[in-house]
Amino acid sequence: MTWLIWAVLSALFAAATALLAKAGVAHVDPNLATAIRTSVVVVFAWTLALSLGSHTGLIHVERRSWLFLIASGLATGLSWICYFRALSMGEASKVAPIDKLSVVFVVLLAWPLLGETITLAKAAGVLLIAAGAIVLAWA
Repeated sequence: MTWLIWAVLSALFAAATALLAKAGVAHVDPNLATAIRTSVVVVFAWTLALSLGSHTGLIHVERRSWLFLIASGLATGLSWICYFRALSMGEASKVAPIDKLSVVFVVLLAWPLLGETITLAKAAGVLLIAAGAIVLAWA
């Protein structure tokens, strides 16, 4: 499968995540809900890695990669805590579009941090995503 198919599947599962999380957080403290969700993700990810034999590469992970992956995990945790708090307070159809402003931030930060270029088409896309998120959140 191509990266595009995986990305579309990711978007579909992210949509399911928002809808299921909104229903799940209805009568649960958002921090507890995040802890439950995270526990499921940990078990699922390790089950997948162990069953596919991916865990054998663990000894080959370099220190730099460890640091970046740990930082990424911390950022993910903070994102989920904020996301569940927002879902507990607002409508999923308003929270999710604002959450997807992460795409805008990725494009803008990938330029100075990763050396990726911002083309006219990317800039237009960023503006459209930002405008769309704002319109959906305040509709």
